[in-house]
Amino acid sequence: MAYNATQRWRGNPVDFRDLKTFLHLAESRHFGRSARAMHVSPSTLSRQIQRLEDELGQPLFIRDNRTVTLTEAGESLRQFAQQTLLQYQQLRHTLSQQGPSLSGELHLFCSVTAAYSHLPPILDRFRAEHPSVEIKLTTGDAADAVEKALSGEADIAIAGKPETLPAAIDFAMLENLPVVLIGPALACPVRSQVSESQPDWSQVPFILPDQGPVRRRIELWFRRHKLSNPFIYATVAGHEAMVSMVALGCGVALIPEVVLENSPEPVRNRVTVLERSDEKTPFELGVCAQKKRLHEPLIGAFWKIVQQRKEPAVR
Repeated sequence: MAYNATQRWRGNPVDFRDLKTFLHLAESRHFGRSARAMHVSPSTLSRQIQRLEDELGQPLFIRDNRTVTLTEAGESLRQFAQQTLLQYQQLRHTLSQQGPSLSGELHLFCSVTAAYSHLPPILDRFRAEHPSVEIKLTTGDAADAVEKALSGEADIAIAGKPETLPAAIDFAMLENLPVVLIGPALACPVRSQVSESQPDWSQVPFILPDQGPVRRRIELWFRRHKLSNPFIYATVAGHEAMVSMVALGCGVALIPEVVLENSPEPVRNRVTVLERSDEKTPFELGVCAQKKRLHEPLIGAFWKIVQQRKEPAVR
C-alpha cells in the first residue's frame, strides 16, 4: 500500500520552512549543498529532516557515504510539499491581488554584474507598471542562478543558459555575450608568459569557475589547444572574483566580456584581453523561472516585460 503523507499529516501543524528545506534536499540530494542554499548549518538541516521523520513516523532519505536517495515516504512527502507550497503561494498572490494593482514581493537572483548590466532596464519598466510590488534582490554566483529558480529560493533568476536546461525551467533569452580570455596587464611572471609569440599554455596558470556554462567553455578551450593537463591555479565561485585574481597576477581566465566591462576601474585597468573566444556556441544570458509558476501574477508580469524587450541591454 502506497504511503500517504497527506493523511499522515492531518491534525499536525505544517511548518512551511521545513517543507521548503525538505524540497531543496529532495532536489539536490546533498546535505551540504542544501544547508548552504537554505542558510542553515548542516546540523540544523539534519534536525529539520529528523523532525519531519519523527512527525511522519517514517524515514524520508536513505543515506550512505556517497548518496542520498528518497524513500517511498520521502517521495510521497515531496509530492505533498510541492502541492502544499504551490497552493499557499497561489493563495497569497490571490489575496494580494484583490486591490487595484499588483502588490506583494518578487524575489530576484542574479550576479553582481547582471545587477548592473541587464537588470536595471527591466526593473525600470516593471516598477513603472507595478509600483506597489516590493523587489527582493539577492546577488551571488551566476552559476547558481538556475538552481535558485528550480528550488524556489528565487521567483526569477538571470542566468547563463546551461548545456542542459532542467525540464521544469523556462528560459527567456536576453543577449548572446562574447567571451574573452583575460590576463594581467601589469608586469608579473604570468604577463611575461602570455606575452610570448607562442605561449606555452601548459605552463600558464588558469583561474576557473567551479561550475556553470563558462566552465564548459574553458574546457572546450583546453581541448582546442590540446591541453590534457592544464595548470589550474584556483577554482572560484563568481566571475567577478576571477577578474580580481587575474588583476593580482595569479593567472589567466575565460569570462563573459560584460563582467570585465562592469568591473571597478582600478581592477579593469590591471587586466588585458588576450583573445576573444571563437566558439560557435554563444554564451546565452537570459531570465529563468519555473514553468509551473509563470501563471502567477507577479512572475507573469515580470516575464511579459522580459519577452517584450526590443532594445539591447544597456551595459
